[in-house]
Amino acid sequence: MNDLILEQRAASHTDKKTRKKKGNRAFLVFVCVWLVIICSGILLAKWYTDRIQLTISANLEQQTASQIAAMQQDYEARMLKLETNYTNDLAELKSKVDALNELLTFTKDNADSKTDNSNKLYTQLNEVKKQLNELQKSLDVLK
Repeated sequence: MNDLILEQRAASHTDKKTRKKKGNRAFLVFVCVWLVIICSGILLAKWYTDRIQLTISANLEQQTASQIAAMQQDYEARMLKLETNYTNDLAELKSKVDALNELLTFTKDNADSKTDNSNKLYTQLNEVKKQLNELQKSLDVLK
């Protein structure tokens, strides 16, 4: 009987060991599968966010480039308009200065002595020249 008890104890002892080994293996496989699933999820999330980030960056760059081009065209149009206006104003003032010079020369030639009119014309001529110089400076600043 002793032998039988010893055999039963030995058999139950080996069954427990194989059960523990099988249980440990199953748990280890379960944990490994979950780790693989979690790691693949993290990697896929990282890949997806990188792809979205690149797409958004490309769109932003394209929008910025188009806005810069539009602003540059607007700026160039304004500068051309200002330059045209200043050129026209300068030409107009130059014609006025030339007319005043002719008038001043004519009045000096016709007057026997200095009169009040020639002083007025000379003063007006100086004022127009000052305005012409100011406009020229403004045009130089714009260029």
